[in-house]
Amino acid sequence: MTRSIQIRDVDAAVYDALKRRGAELVLSVPEYPRREAERLAARVTVQEWVERTRRRPAVTNRLDTLAALDELRGPWPT
Repeated sequence: MTRSIQIRDVDAAVYDALKRRGAELVLSVPEYPRREAERLAARVTVQEWVERTRRRPAVTNRLDTLAALDELRGPWPT
């Protein structure tokens, strides 16, 4: 089931930018913000990302990290 959203009091410059960007993608003025809203709604929030990251087990330890950095840096100059 679809829902409607109405945005009031949009500055002329904002409307013109939406119109221009929509035209670049061959989209109407209502279609462009609709697609942007879908893209925005699909993004993970910072809070969701932090919670997901905290639940993830650590797969490396400090020594593994140091060894990887040493490998990237190469041998010490003599």
